[in-house]
Amino acid sequence: METPDTATEASEEVPAPTGIAAQDWVTASADPHYRAAVVDLLGALAYGELAAFERLAEDAKLAPTLGDKAALAKMASAEFHHFEQLTDRLTAVEESPTAAMEPFAKALDDFHRQTAPSDWLEGLVKAYVGDSIASDFYREIAARLDADTRSLVLSVLDDTGHGNFAVEKVRAAIEADPRVGGRLALWARRLMGEALSQAQRVVADRDALSTMLVGGVADGFDLAEVGRMFSRITEAHTKRMAALGLAA
Repeated sequence: METPDTATEASEEVPAPTGIAAQDWVTASADPHYRAAVVDLLGALAYGELAAFERLAEDAKLAPTLGDKAALAKMASAEFHHFEQLTDRLTAVEESPTAAMEPFAKALDDFHRQTAPSDWLEGLVKAYVGDSIASDFYREIAARLDADTRSLVLSVLDDTGHGNFAVEKVRAAIEADPRVGGRLALWARRLMGEALSQAQRVVADRDALSTMLVGGVADGFDLAEVGRMFSRITEAHTKRMAALGLAA
């Protein structure tokens, strides 16, 4: 997953971590509710990375050139490495990776089935928009995690190169045929709505995650901050659309 440099501005200086964010995993995980929330979070992330690997491998079949095919294969490999990092951590803390991922499989599979791209360009926009929204969401949560978990989450959200790759290809396609822009803009707006709805459904279905998100576990968000968080995610999406050359 990624949040491309082209879509974001330099962040302001971040204050020193406090509360749970200043603790390590051993200390923080003594709270069983916090531990359950983190296991859910890692399970959701792991299945998301596995799904991203599968999607990029499928998208490579639609690539118009051998160079494009090779580029997507390399990105798919990076996503699978992220998946391995997450499952290794779950195993290290004596949790079953399969059990941790299972609750999120149907929701993510449904999302990908409902938003199957019809061509190469739609596939690029889907990965760029969908992955970036997910990355923004996880980065927001990561700020409130223990130091060990935060470091892992941020490392698997590193840009695999797909964001800038998608921007380059989509902008070139729009320049060659401006009519493509309207179709892709509608597609991206649909993806935005589906991605946010899916994220909200997943959180609502998992008590530990939802409790952490609204401040009931560790140093979560309060309800007002949840609203501001989604506003920040929407603003970042608008910037990415501009980077693609599309209207939000």
